[in-house]
Amino acid sequence: MRVRYTLTAARQIEAALDFLAQTSPRAASGLQERILSVVRLLQVHPQAGRSTSKRGIRRFPLSSFPYLIDYRVAEEEIIIRRFRHTARRPLS
Repeated sequence: MRVRYTLTAARQIEAALDFLAQTSPRAASGLQERILSVVRLLQVHPQAGRSTSKRGIRRFPLSSFPYLIDYRVAEEEIIIRRFRHTARRPLS
């Protein structure tokens, strides 16, 4: 299954990696690897994340890191919609 990132999600991931790289390049590398491993998992098991209150949106927590990936499963692709730190307030 193909994976596509929204511009918002791509920017959020980039910002998180850049911020973390300033204080801990090793942690930034670990986060990047964890993101990629979760995306690979979702390609094989698209329903692995839990449903959210928003219709069609699923959420997958990045264990070992305080981040969440929100995504939608479409017919032929997974769309990564948001990436956020768990300490941030969710959007209403």
